[in-house]
Amino acid sequence: MEYYNKVIESVGVRFLKGNNFKIEKPVTVSDYSDSENTLILLHQGSLKFSEEMELVNEGEILFIPAGRFSNVAFGTQNKRNEINNESFLDNKRKYLQTISFKEIKNVEEDCVTIINFEAKVFDVVNFFHSLGIPPFAIRFNDRIATVVEDIIKESEQNTPGKERVVKLMTELLVIEIVRHILKNRLFVEELSTNSTYFKDPRLIDLFNYIKKNIGGDLSNKVLAKVANVSEDYVGQYFKMLTGINPQDYIEYQRMEAAVELLRTSKKSIRDIGKEVGYKDTAYFCRRFKMMYGLPAGKMRRRESLINVQ
Repeated sequence: MEYYNKVIESVGVRFLKGNNFKIEKPVTVSDYSDSENTLILLHQGSLKFSEEMELVNEGEILFIPAGRFSNVAFGTQNKRNEINNESFLDNKRKYLQTISFKEIKNVEEDCVTIINFEAKVFDVVNFFHSLGIPPFAIRFNDRIATVVEDIIKESEQNTPGKERVVKLMTELLVIEIVRHILKNRLFVEELSTNSTYFKDPRLIDLFNYIKKNIGGDLSNKVLAKVANVSEDYVGQYFKMLTGINPQDYIEYQRMEAAVELLRTSKKSIRDIGKEVGYKDTAYFCRRFKMMYGLPAGKMRRRESLINVQ
């Protein structure tokens, strides 16, 4: 148990956005995903996910870890209206209409609450993504559903300390998700084996070096010097502890840094690519779309990001 306490203490949490939605038009998104963690609480109606179209019951929650993909069907459908994630984001208001928490009880249509949040180990590693766990339903857990509702209620207030309260509630949300995984023996093997990076300080040094030098030379030769291991061994060492090779991890971190710059700055796509380590803008754009399923420009124009043309 002490190990899991250490894991939880090392995870930094940040609330990103949350809204209640009335489902205007039923739709199936074939590759639903987000760059950060997503929770979808079904208040009433129909919600399904995965290739098998697994049913989420009313009052239950669908959890999609950052960067994971899943089929997600919103609303009761007579026939399957299927679109990809890019098309869904471009036409989101056609399918989901924002409503207040007070309106939920009076809405006859299907409705959901969607929350996005960040959870990173040592402010570097995307925690739930690093575990390698797939999207899954959180069932028979009124506690988590209540926390989700409380976060939305608080975020809709215009009172002093709102941001602080929402942050604390989001931290509680992450703790409750980890507790749910442990209590129900869900992905416990992944949790214990894929978080071994807590045990080796050299790996933490690598994480921090990569974050601070995300736009610079991050070749295996450089990483080997940071970790004080041989260049031939550093790739094997990194993969042994994290489950992925260092260059794949670096690309993921570079893309996360790019998303943050899209969210918080007015820099051009070209300048953002260079800042996170891509000299070739066209290559950066291809890799970005491959990872997130939509171009960087469209990512910037999404509802949660700054309105920059």
